[in-house]
Amino acid sequence: MANKTQPTQASVVDFLNNVEKEQKRKDSFEILAMMESLTGEKPVMWGESIVGFGQYRYRTKSGCEDNWFICGFSPRKANISMYLMGCDIKQSQDLLDKLGKHKTGVGCLYINKLADVDTDVLKEIIQRTILKVKK
Repeated sequence: MANKTQPTQASVVDFLNNVEKEQKRKDSFEILAMMESLTGEKPVMWGESIVGFGQYRYRTKSGCEDNWFICGFSPRKANISMYLMGCDIKQSQDLLDKLGKHKTGVGCLYINKLADVDTDVLKEIIQRTILKVKK
């Protein structure tokens, strides 16, 4: 079964400019620049609310294959969701311990604002994801 979230032609800048909270909007543009620099890829809207960078082919546990972005983020109402899909985020526990205030899911990192975290450590986590996917 194909993933319902696919790349679109929608404007990333327009999407981010419509983020309601000013601080979240500023943080989103900073994350945009960070991920673009680290991946060397241009941002693309995936679905209506995810900014993704790069693309790779993956296989699910059930054997299905699909394309997904290497890393991405979405400024959600509750927090900024960062999608680091190349690995189980817990594999970066050594860095997470130094990151600052955050929560995690299997391939997701959730932060309220960039001021809550060490951005150098965040860059290392993103870089680790990119390297794992590009192996």
